[in-house]
Amino acid sequence: MLATSLNINCTSQQKAEINNNISTSDVQKPKIEKIELKEQTRGTRRFVTFTPNSKTVSLNGEITTFPLSSNEWKTITEQVNRVELSKISALQSPTTARFSDGALTANVYITSDGKTYISSSFDSGFPPKELEKLYKVITK
Repeated sequence: MLATSLNINCTSQQKAEINNNISTSDVQKPKIEKIELKEQTRGTRRFVTFTPNSKTVSLNGEITTFPLSSNEWKTITEQVNRVELSKISALQSPTTARFSDGALTANVYITSDGKTYISSSFDSGFPPKELEKLYKVITK
């Protein structure tokens, strides 16, 4: 009798094992550089800009800058990472009071990896549901 040994390597199985060992922390998240909330109507212009180290508020041209802690920035960017940036310009606003000056018109601007994503317009205080948690964090 002849004894034969078979050694078969399964490349796709090895690749699957390698991919399963990659943790989610190893996946590159987009770099959030700046988040802006712009709210305005005929008589009021309120802009709030968040960067990793500061929060700048402009109310009718009067500008005030505050320090932003790393924990505050982390909380904001966690909410940004839950939003599909490429789709924010098409999100539906739940209300339309801004069409008749019944509310400030609001937009969220998110700059990530050198590209700026602009949300659809919505009534201040009533963002699209996909932006609701982020809006609450940046307006508190």
